[in-house]
Amino acid sequence: MALYITEECTYCGACEPECPVNAISAGEEIYMIDASACNECEGLDTQACASVCPSECIVQG
Repeated sequence: MALYITEECTYCGACEPECPVNAISAGEEIYMIDASACNECEGLDTQACASVCPSECIVQG
């Protein structure tokens, strides 16, 4: 199961450079997570993108 970004995304861009598998990219209005690439930061203590998201809009899908 991959993470996804909700409509509460403020398009700040903080999450994109934090993704260790480059699964996050800019959409038209919000950032998007490629579910086929996201591994929820397997092996790390926290999900990198969610830990830097100021609007807490990155959730489990």
